[in-house]
Formats: sequence, C-alpha cells, structure tokens
Amino acid sequence: MKVYFDNAATTPLRQEVIEAMLPIMQKVYGNPSSIHSFGREMRSAIEKARKTVASLLKVAPSEIFFTSGGTEANNMAIRCTIHDHKITHAISSPIEHHAVTHTLEDLEKEGIIKLSWVKLNDKGEVDYDHLEELLKSNPRSFVSLMHANNELGTVNDIDRIGALCKQYNAIFHCDTVQTMGHFLYDMSQKNIDFFTCAAHKFHGPKGVGFIYINHKLKIHPLITGGAQERNMRGGTENAYGIIGMAKALELAYAELDEDRKHILGLKEYMKQQLLDEIPGVRFNGDVSERSLFTVLNVSFPPFDGKDMLLFNLDISGIAASGGSACSSGSEIGSHVLRGINSDPERPAVRFSFSRYNTKAEVDFCMDKLKALFAVKAAVK
Repeated sequence: MKVYFDNAATTPLRQEVIEAMLPIMQKVYGNPSSIHSFGREMRSAIEKARKTVASLLKVAPSEIFFTSGGTEANNMAIRCTIHDHKITHAISSPIEHHAVTHTLEDLEKEGIIKLSWVKLNDKGEVDYDHLEELLKSNPRSFVSLMHANNELGTVNDIDRIGALCKQYNAIFHCDTVQTMGHFLYDMSQKNIDFFTCAAHKFHGPKGVGFIYINHKLKIHPLITGGAQERNMRGGTENAYGIIGMAKALELAYAELDEDRKHILGLKEYMKQQLLDEIPGVRFNGDVSERSLFTVLNVSFPPFDGKDMLLFNLDISGIAASGGSACSSGSEIGSHVLRGINSDPERPAVRFSFSRYNTKAEVDFCMDKLKALFAVKAAVK
C-alpha cells in the first residue's frame, strides 16, 4: 500500500477538474487578449471562472485577480501595498509561511519598514492583546496574519483581527491558502483587504491562484509588461489552470460538509490511535474542533532513529512531512516549530488528509509507526 498523507503540501487533481480543463486545452486556444473570435472565446471562459470564484466568496468579480499561486499573491499584497501606501510599520507572526515572513524581512532589511512580531501562545495562537498594543502604538500598520497555519493547523480569529485592524486604521492581509476550499467564506462581511489562494491545495491544478483586493484599496501591479488582469498582472493568463481552479473551488464548497465530516473523522481516529498505541506522544498546535480539520502535527517521543523517521515512513510507502513542503531540502528545520518553542529533541511529523484518504490507510500508517517505535500492537 502507498499512502499520501501530505495534502497540506499539495493535493491530487480531481477527475472532474481534469474534465473541465480538457476542452480548453484541446479546443480553445486563442490568446485571451486577442480581439478576434478565438481570443474572445478564451476571454469568456476566464471571465466565467472569475465570476464563479467571486460568487462563492461573495465578492465582486472585479476584486479577484488571477496569479501563479499563493506565493505570488502574498508578495503582491505585501510589496505593492507597503510601497504604494507608504507604509512604514508591519505586523506579522514568526510562524507565517515564508512567502510572508521572508518578504517582510527583505523590506525591513531595505529600510522600508519596521517589522514587529506579534506574540503567540504555545499552540501558535495570536496574542490579541499584544496585537492591539502594536496597533495602538503604530498607526496605519500593515498586518499580515494567516487564517490557518500550514504546519500546525491552528486557526486565527480573522474576524477579531479584522475588527482590530479597522479600529486602528490598519491594512489587513490574510494568507488563506490552507483554508480556501475548506472553510466557508462570506468575505462581504469581513474586514479583510487582501486574501490569497493556491488552487492545488483543494484538488485544483498547480501554478495558479488568485488574490482578492478590496475595491476600496488601490495598488499597482507586482508584475508589469502587459495589460492582463485589468492592468494588474502582466503576462498571458494560465487559462487552463484558471478554469480548473474555479471548478475545484466550486466542487469543494458543494461537498464541504460531507468532506469535512469524513476528513475530521480520519484525523480524530488517527489522533486517538496515536494516544492509545504510542506512549508519550503529543501534538503540536491546536487539535481541538476549532483547528484546521485537514492537519495533524504529531510530536513523537525522542528515540535513537528520530532523524530518520520521515525517511523510514517514506520507504514504508507513507508520504508525510516534517514542515512546509516549500522548504523541503532545507537543513534549518521548521521555523514554525521553533516559533512555538517545540522541543527539538522530539521528532515532529505533519500528517494532512484529504477526501481521498481512508481509515484503512490510517491503520496501515499506525502499523508502520508502531513497528518503528517498537511498540506492540494492543490486542483488539
């Protein structure tokens, strides 16, 4: 058996998404910027996808701009806003995705902003009192805080953050890459200026995403050289990807309740199995019902082979992660686990689930883990 428990890194394409993309790949090939019938046909398909995305999130189609993914979208929100609105102070957390932390750190090194890190508790939750202190003492700040952490699954209260930002005239950018397609959004009721998406996190294609830009806030493009995306992003649109993303998001929300129940059931089952079968196991981040139901970050007890744990799982046919896939190959370790003061002697593995995973796969994974930790299976 081969088991894929790394769905927070990327997810497999849904067959329905492939079927939605194929006609565009095979028959609709005009450049969407061309004014002839071939171009108009492609333009029509892209705009239909934009309307689909906007309607699902309850925003205007004119507020959705297609990008190459979450990293570009986050960079666009951060760099362009800070530059265009002459922002001199930014607030974020040390456990944001590197697309956010590295971008803000670069701007600080360039002398453009002063960067403040909001305090967190040991689950990675924002200290809202400290956030308010920072906002009070730094008017018109740029705030970048994610909805759910990609390694821990801890969920921030974005309504509370948005209200604080509104109170202190701050600009709020929220990285929603991990929650898009997994949480219902009525963005018309939220005080968020920017949110971002990557299609491959919810069974859509890789290399495509979008940014929402509140119509009240104007910025210049990050990528210039063309008038695409209403002069907001130069370069021919990834039409196949855009159509696939819209279909994937539509399916995700149509089947959200059913998928959430199934995936949360797997997470809770594995959590209980780990507690029952492996003495000393703990969990990093929030694992309550409030947490992101797709992610379970496990803190295993120290043992001699801890540095080979992920490798041994891999050769057993189980794909999981020790941190963000965007940083794989790095020898630095997880900045997220450091950010919550996780014990470095305890090996951590992020298991992340999708609609395609099964209870049998959890059982298979548990058998391998028990063997690795030399724990006898309890009599069932």
